[in-house]
Amino acid sequence: MENKLYVGSLSYSTTEDSLKDHFSQAGEVTSATIIIDKYSGRSKGFGFVEMSSEEEAQKAIEMLNGKDFEGREIIIDKAKPMKKKPYNNFSDSGRSN
Repeated sequence: MENKLYVGSLSYSTTEDSLKDHFSQAGEVTSATIIIDKYSGRSKGFGFVEMSSEEEAQKAIEMLNGKDFEGREIIIDKAKPMKKKPYNNFSDSGRSN
């Protein structure tokens, strides 16, 4: 997880290939993913890049954070684990069926 990066403030036209190419300046990119809205099919303006090592991830942060990429100043930080969303079970809501 130490080599997975959150990338925010992406242009809505950014592709996974262009993101991967951009981050390859800092080292080997093992994956690049842009998060897509499931209803509209459009980019949500952020994604994740996984570098091959923690050192390369740190180098990418130092080299690219706050710099222009496709007309936007991107934000890069180490990715944090996804929080579990509480399960919404209507039968437990106190209502009788």
